[in-house]
Amino acid sequence: MRFLGVGDCCDLGALYLRLIEEGHEVKVSISNPLCCGTMAGLVEQTEDWRAELAWIRAGGREGLILFENVAENRGELQDALRRDGFMVIGGSAYGDRLENDRAYAQRILQDAGLSIAPTWEFTDRMAALEFLEQRPGRYVLKFNGPKAAIDNYVGELKDGRDLRAYLRKLTHAEALASSFVLMTHVEGVEMGVGAYFDGEKFLIPACLDWEHKRFFPGDLGELTGEMGTVVTYERSRRLFERTLAGMEKPLREHGHCGYVNLNTIVNEDGIWPLEFTCRFGYPGYAILTPLQQTGWGELLAAMADRSMSAFNTRGGFSVGIVLTIPPFPYPRSQVDEPVGLPVFFDGTLDAQDRQNMHYCELGLDHGELVTSGIYGWAMVVTGVGETISLAQQRANRLAERVRIPNVRYRRDIGEQLAARDYARVERMGLLDE
Repeated sequence: MRFLGVGDCCDLGALYLRLIEEGHEVKVSISNPLCCGTMAGLVEQTEDWRAELAWIRAGGREGLILFENVAENRGELQDALRRDGFMVIGGSAYGDRLENDRAYAQRILQDAGLSIAPTWEFTDRMAALEFLEQRPGRYVLKFNGPKAAIDNYVGELKDGRDLRAYLRKLTHAEALASSFVLMTHVEGVEMGVGAYFDGEKFLIPACLDWEHKRFFPGDLGELTGEMGTVVTYERSRRLFERTLAGMEKPLREHGHCGYVNLNTIVNEDGIWPLEFTCRFGYPGYAILTPLQQTGWGELLAAMADRSMSAFNTRGGFSVGIVLTIPPFPYPRSQVDEPVGLPVFFDGTLDAQDRQNMHYCELGLDHGELVTSGIYGWAMVVTGVGETISLAQQRANRLAERVRIPNVRYRRDIGEQLAARDYARVERMGLLDE
């Protein structure tokens, strides 16, 4: 098959490498000049993805376009390409709005019968500060659009003093230019449910995930894009049917085709949806890879031609750890840090080791593997096991063998989940028998 990737930073680099390993042809367009070193020498790059449309069309049913993100109205572009006869996986204009317009997404979820936490939308910081003075409480601040996660803030104090101070002092121009929401804080276990949607239906099984977004162990520090995640395809149907399944009709009506994830807080009072991801989750797709027995090429082809209702998965858990380097969690556009640093491995990697290494912002320089890109997401390593603890141990052992100057990562991914949160979710009756 032929695959054409379209994005800014080559977010699906690990996926492209898997497709190449399976024998498929892959080209990728990277629009951000700071990211052109990502996958250099590993995946063929093209300066103008539109110039490759004839190459994709010549592939017939074996030519497929992958869109990486929800920026710059790419959902509308995908819808237009589908109308023109191309097979496109990634998202849709509807999916873009679900992810980027948080208040709109909450209204859609409420219409689908889900309980939602009270949410207020603002376009003006002073109006939000006045609201907080009149209605003190604990809230979560989240900005609309594909903005940096570090600008979001989870209030800690019941009277909201910390959130008010944060809003007053926030100076990041991109954040100040964005609309945002304040959502009433809900106590519970944060977990997501995700599934692939082929334009008509969700493919089974859905997955369950538990993200770790804070920079430091113990959930301290900045909210990053992601430091690690625990995923499983086991026991997922019950939560899926109570959440994502209710979105099948609107997604079908809007022609969405791609991965859809709904992040939630669950507690003894119910399921409280937080936000959508209507694209390949990054790095979630890489962490799912070891659990998917169906190859990426076969799975993507089936999504494009709607020929599959279920795909094969492995049991157990996959724990993914993001290996980061400076300037993470800030981009190089804000903090100048070098790239081109060497990447080494302790000992010889066997086939299983390599299957559990997922290159992110890496490329080749004169045949040597080096760092690249803008964010400092160097690599994701995974460990798979029948239990969360076993999967974590294997992921940590593999992470220890990666040598990159100034590499940083969390070694506690999954610890709290294994110790108490998974059992709590089980007691809530949200997992299959």
